[in-house]
Amino acid sequence: MGLTWQDAEEIGIQLFEKFPQTDPLGVRFTDLHRWVTELDEFEDDAKKSNEKILEAIQMAWLEEYRDARG
Repeated sequence: MGLTWQDAEEIGIQLFEKFPQTDPLGVRFTDLHRWVTELDEFEDDAKKSNEKILEAIQMAWLEEYRDARG
């Protein structure tokens, strides 16, 4: 099965790989939502997200972003 909203860590990794120069803290949730649903492996219902889920994804992406910068 593909990615769902519950796969915050994996989604964060994939977003970092797709947008390595983008600071996740500067991304609006509307854009974040769209980018997640556009991932090739994403298969969940776009309407099942909420602010808490998007924050978890943003924090997972931020961790990857910061790790890459040392």
